[in-house]
Amino acid sequence: MAGSRGSKYYNIFLRYYLNLEDMEGNKIFDNEGFNLLIQIDRNNSIVAAAKEMNMSYRKAWGILYRVEERLGFALVIKQRGGSDGGMTYLSEEGRELIDGYKELTAQFDMSINEITRKFFRKINRKND
Repeated sequence: MAGSRGSKYYNIFLRYYLNLEDMEGNKIFDNEGFNLLIQIDRNNSIVAAAKEMNMSYRKAWGILYRVEERLGFALVIKQRGGSDGGMTYLSEEGRELIDGYKELTAQFDMSINEITRKFFRKINRKND
């Protein structure tokens, strides 16, 4: 919430998104890819991860394929079938990426929250 009850900015919120891009500005990794990797890590399954995110298996594979292709290395390791079925889990690089992304977003969140508070305090004073 950006203002006190009754102020004109009461129902206004700031949202931001982080994307990792290559030098040409092509998106490599965003919040959706990050959340997909987290769900794969939790479920050891792309099917279950896609279901948790209310997306198709095909879309999940497409996201994963594009990210891995643009990065040039595997983020997940796939194990085929067997008596217990297949599994998908994060590679070392995949683990490093989500750990780093979590740390990065936590730092951004703290900074953005402080900057946003200052911004809305300033504009709310001008409009009182």
